[in-house]
Amino acid sequence: MKFIGIQVKTTNENGQSAQDLGNLWATFMGGNLFAQIPNKTSDEIIVIYTDYESDYQGAYTAMIGASVYNLKTVPDGMIGREFPKQVFKKIIAKGEMPSALMQTWQDIWQNDNALNRTYLYDMEIYGANSQNGNEAEVEIWLGVNEERF
Repeated sequence: MKFIGIQVKTTNENGQSAQDLGNLWATFMGGNLFAQIPNKTSDEIIVIYTDYESDYQGAYTAMIGASVYNLKTVPDGMIGREFPKQVFKKIIAKGEMPSALMQTWQDIWQNDNALNRTYLYDMEIYGANSQNGNEAEVEIWLGVNEERF
């Protein structure tokens, strides 16, 4: 998957990721950056978590942007990356965002060992249903090792 967006290095320690991701979202939405990304494959906003130092307890990179057909034109101030294919487990966060999303991630972390995650990269996909108030849905795609799923 090819991706263009903006990024921040963060950690879940002491609530740091909530602050960093809030700021990243504010920059992305406030600057109307989605509209500036060329060659998008869809109208979905994608968040990628990658470059994990260890697991969910270590530092990682969070990115907000879009899937694109190619990386020929990356706007100034944005980054372009390509991610390899991997096996995913899809989990849907349902309810009012962002609280439903945060609760779903808490559940994922509590079951981390059973999920057998790769920690290569994970994604959140914000599609048409992500803005439905109390009925909102955000897809979480966890990279997992194939033998369990």
